[in-house]
Amino acid sequence: MNAVCGLLDPPLKLILFGGKGGVGKTTLASCAAVYLASMGKKTLLISTDPAHSISDSLGVEIGCDMKNSGIGGLDAIEISAEKEFAAFKKRYDMELRSLFDTGSYLDRDDVDSILALQMPGMDEVMGLKQVIDLVMEGRYEKHVMDTAPTGHALRLLHLPELLDEWIKVVSKMRWKYRYMVERFSGGYRQDAVDGLLVSMKKSVRHIVEILKDHKACEFIVVTIPEDMAIRETARLMDSLKGFGIRVRNLIINNICSSATCPFCMERRRWQEIYIRSARERFNDLNIVEVPLQPREVKGPVDLRRLAGIAFADGCHTI
Repeated sequence: MNAVCGLLDPPLKLILFGGKGGVGKTTLASCAAVYLASMGKKTLLISTDPAHSISDSLGVEIGCDMKNSGIGGLDAIEISAEKEFAAFKKRYDMELRSLFDTGSYLDRDDVDSILALQMPGMDEVMGLKQVIDLVMEGRYEKHVMDTAPTGHALRLLHLPELLDEWIKVVSKMRWKYRYMVERFSGGYRQDAVDGLLVSMKKSVRHIVEILKDHKACEFIVVTIPEDMAIRETARLMDSLKGFGIRVRNLIINNICSSATCPFCMERRRWQEIYIRSARERFNDLNIVEVPLQPREVKGPVDLRRLAGIAFADGCHTI
């Protein structure tokens, strides 16, 4: 039976797990992190899923600060996008107010109202930025990221592009302001707002560069042998290809394996239809079949056992 390939490749720093809700991606992301830590790699398990299920998977309450999981060299963190954005607004309150003040005709009350808004998508960008910042800090050899279900994950991948467009629009506003200052005062000196825009532009570039670096980042898709799941997997694969994100492993989870239980044998017969479909449709990928487990996979013992099935025998490169 195949196992997931390539996780031990030294240049690989960020491994994202994603797929339809309920296919077991959080469990398998946790297993991958446990496996990497057991191989001596300093590993950080990251959750950006608002449900934050890695605490349940590890059997340890994690939270928003990096914490040892109690499993060897494995640390974990559950990132709150909302808290990250709130911290961003607090840190750059003066710059954001100045940006709206110099780039628009809004009065103070209007600016206060805008800054009080959630600004859809910006909180998630800040969450993704924290992930990339952690990768760039280099404190860990491997970063395993458990993403939210497919639709949310794809929206997350769209956000750097949307943020980049937002920065371009705001920059045009600033250029008009700069032109007026130069016209009437004879010169312009860059201020903190310009510095903020440059910093945000760099952050977007770093996010895109790492996500599209096929040596440093890859996306592992998790699915189950059912029609809707395979169809959604195909759409996810197409989107990831469009983004330029590397995919080389597909995990098909919850496969019935009993040869004595009539119910299990009948279910496996139907699962084979979708397993064959997946093998034909995704024949360029390393497909890993993971059997249905007899009980909930939770805690170090269960995670190590399942990691031995899905990851331990994987080749280093493909």
